[in-house]
Amino acid sequence: MGILDTLKAKLNKDKASDLARQHGDKIDQGLDKAGKTADGKTQGKYSDQIQTGTSKAKDAMDRFGGQDKGGSSGGGTPPPPPAS
Repeated sequence: MGILDTLKAKLNKDKASDLARQHGDKIDQGLDKAGKTADGKTQGKYSDQIQTGTSKAKDAMDRFGGQDKGGSSGGGTPPPPPAS
């Protein structure tokens, strides 16, 4: 990848991050609507998984837009150690 490609990729990421920051409320509404639709289609069978996925998607969009609500720059809680 050349230097111009690298700069172009950086600019595109910055633009996407700015758009996510500006329209975060609309993105959250869209994620909620998608979750409700999926929950309705599955007749509530996978409600917990859908809610978890929606929450994780919102967290990822917040991090991508630079709106980390947790106040930490870490990746959340670490996974548990493997069982022996």
